[in-house]
Amino acid sequence: MKNGYVNGDVWSFERHHQRLPPPDASCDVVLGLDGGTTSTVCVCISIQHLHLHHCSDPPPLLASAVAGCSNHNSVGEAAARETLEQVMAEALSKSGSNRSAVQAICLGVSGVNHPTDQEMILSWLRPIFPSHVKLYVRNDSVAALASGTMGKLHGCVLIAGTGCISYGITKDGREARAAGAGPVLGDWGSGYGIAAQALTAIIRAQDGRGPQTMLTNRILNTLGLSSSDELIGWTYADRSWARIAALVPEVVSCAEAGDQIANKILVDAVQELALIVKAVVQRLQLCGEDGNGSFPIVMVGGVLEANKKWDIGKEVFSCIHKNFPGAHPIRPKVEPAVGAALLAWNFLTKESQGNSYS
Repeated sequence: MKNGYVNGDVWSFERHHQRLPPPDASCDVVLGLDGGTTSTVCVCISIQHLHLHHCSDPPPLLASAVAGCSNHNSVGEAAARETLEQVMAEALSKSGSNRSAVQAICLGVSGVNHPTDQEMILSWLRPIFPSHVKLYVRNDSVAALASGTMGKLHGCVLIAGTGCISYGITKDGREARAAGAGPVLGDWGSGYGIAAQALTAIIRAQDGRGPQTMLTNRILNTLGLSSSDELIGWTYADRSWARIAALVPEVVSCAEAGDQIANKILVDAVQELALIVKAVVQRLQLCGEDGNGSFPIVMVGGVLEANKKWDIGKEVFSCIHKNFPGAHPIRPKVEPAVGAALLAWNFLTKESQGNSYS
């Protein structure tokens, strides 16, 4: 094992494993990680199970672990690095495995927008894991797509949670994405975007620049605040994007109760989310030259999974389907971290097959 950065004592469980007989190949595992702005999930899956599982069935998990935000643009590089290492160590510890048994890791992490981001995370991981471990770093949208297609990279995915992004890939490997640049640069269909517009509407109503809205009493009561003036202090006391995005259910409730301001915020969000999918599909021609070709659209994220009367996900797909009648929606059977693990397995298998023919 290479010497390098050590995150506290998160690997101390391996001292016990060192006293056990060395694992055989049947104990080999892959790790899949989904790192978002709200939370980070890591799963550990036996390679033996991956050999046996049917492509349409979810593989059994040896263990999973959950930690906080791992988007370096949101929490900084040091905190993101610590979270990634912590959650992988916890998953391995729970599984009864260790780093020597890991054959491949795929990390789908929000904030990975450029090869320099990939290389930064790889530089964190290389000193931690043995040299035989294959490391793959992608944006979290890739893991989300794989969660709907069970590891096959083809089609389009829309993520709408704290942030939002659309990503697509063709069968010949061409890729495109839209949005995903964070709230400052306009992820308006995201949970943060919806809630931030609601907070703005409250302030506008207070000072006379906008109409009165149910959002005022609803959100102030939810936050335990007595006046709109206190909302300013609450907003800037902690600039966590997820903290603000958590107010989306209140906006939906107000829209369902007939509030026009809340309703317009959601309608605008639906249009924005449909637009970022449209941009990706058109750039890749996923719909074929005639616009009617069939392709999967994987829909992931809390904003799309509200399952309320005002169903954002349903409205978004309705807009998408008007433009692309061949699109068929997929609600994943597994979480994105499992999608990442399936990608790790697929990437590893392809590399092994390539080496066997060389």
